[in-house]
Order: sequence, then C-alpha cells, then structure tokens
Amino acid sequence: MGDRLDELERRIDELRAAVRRAMRARDGGTARSLRADLRSAERAWDALVSGEHPQAKQEPPRLVTVREQVHQGLRLLGATAQPRLIVAVSDAFFGGTLRSDRLTSLRRDEERSFRSSPFGRPYYLCAALTDRLSAARGLLTLSTWPLERRVVGPLSPRVDFLNCAIAVAKQRSDDERAVRLLARMARNIPGATDSGLAPPDPARVVAAARAELAVHVERDTRDRAELARRAAVQLGDTARLFGAATLSTITKEKAK
Repeated sequence: MGDRLDELERRIDELRAAVRRAMRARDGGTARSLRADLRSAERAWDALVSGEHPQAKQEPPRLVTVREQVHQGLRLLGATAQPRLIVAVSDAFFGGTLRSDRLTSLRRDEERSFRSSPFGRPYYLCAALTDRLSAARGLLTLSTWPLERRVVGPLSPRVDFLNCAIAVAKQRSDDERAVRLLARMARNIPGATDSGLAPPDPARVVAAARAELAVHVERDTRDRAELARRAAVQLGDTARLFGAATLSTITKEKAK
C-alpha cells in the first residue's frame, strides 16, 4: 500500500505542477484535461487511504483497450515516440497485444472524438507538433503533457530517443523482451554498450544517454520553449493537440 500511495502522491504533485504550467501558458485545453487527470488521481488516493476496494476480488479482469495500452507505453517512456517503440514497450513491460498497424488510424479517431466532444476524455493520444505547428508524421504524445513536451524541434527526436532509453533502462526488467528492447536502443547510443554479446548494463545505458543529453538539451529546451510559445498564441484547442492544417491536408479534405 505504501508504494502505491507514494506513486499516487508523486503523480498528484506532477499533475498540479503541470496544471500551473498550462495556466501560465494560457493553454486552457491542456489545463482542463490535466485537472480531470488530477481529480482521478485524488479519488484513487482517497480510495486507497480509506481502504475502499468494493468487490475488487470478484470483478473479472478488465480488457485493456488499444488506446489504454498506448497510454501506458507513452507514460512509461515520458516522451514523444513512434508507434513501433510504443508497441515494443507495451509488449516488454505490460504484456500488450498491440500491433503497429492498429495505431495507424488511432490519432485520427482521437481527433474526431475531441471535435465531437471537446475534453470529454481524461486524456487524448495526439500528435507531436513540428516547427510549422502541424502534426509530426508518426510521432504520438499525450494531451496531458505540457506543450513543451509535445512540440519537436531539430534536436527533439534525438533528445526524446535518449530520454526513452533512460526510461526503459530504469525499469531494470529481466524479461527477455525488455532486455532485447534495451539492447536495440543501447546500440544507438555511443558508449552504452561494448562489442560483446552480453545484455547491456542498464546503469551504463543511463549514464551514456545522459552524457549525450547534456550536449543537446539546452538548445532543444530553448527551441521547444519558442515553439510552445508560438503554439499557445497561434493555435486553438484542437490544433494544439492535433496540429494546424497544412495545404496538403486542406487539399485532401476538399477531395473527399
């Protein structure tokens, strides 16, 4: 119980801080979504403290939907990610049943849901935003993240990959699938592994990733802050989550 309480309290603190950042950025849509997540976390905390677990043992296991599995994967990674990485994380750590082809239309479904009932869900799976404030191809994020984490500048793909590698390494799982995933990621980080066939040392992967991050993070943080400022000023609620329409998007829509 103690570990779960600590986890919930950390989550509540993170959400409160995120709500404040969203309000300072005048990002009302994100703030509302974050507040919904905050209320849910606080209810879970209250239930755990009061010992309210009605018929928990009698309830059958709940089927985890595709969007919930993607949400789990993104929360573990903590950064924008491509579908294939999300699928690999879901498989390695959550016993997921995701396939990359099932994620192809997911973002469009989320956008349709948002347009029909804005902020009707606690979170949305949405697109990363490019320097043109349009949707980045093949990069998913969470609506509950601040804009600075949902935009991508020139260095952001590398920075996000390194942060994802750190997140995977910190799981320290002995599961064969998790070990294989970490090994694949480590091969793309200088100094993270040697030339042998032994599984990578998670601590070494973390250290190597952080060393490279130190080179890029200041510039990337500056670029993302500027993009987030532009997005907050120029975009409405829907576009902040799913990207501004481009000329090619408009042409496709007219052709339908």
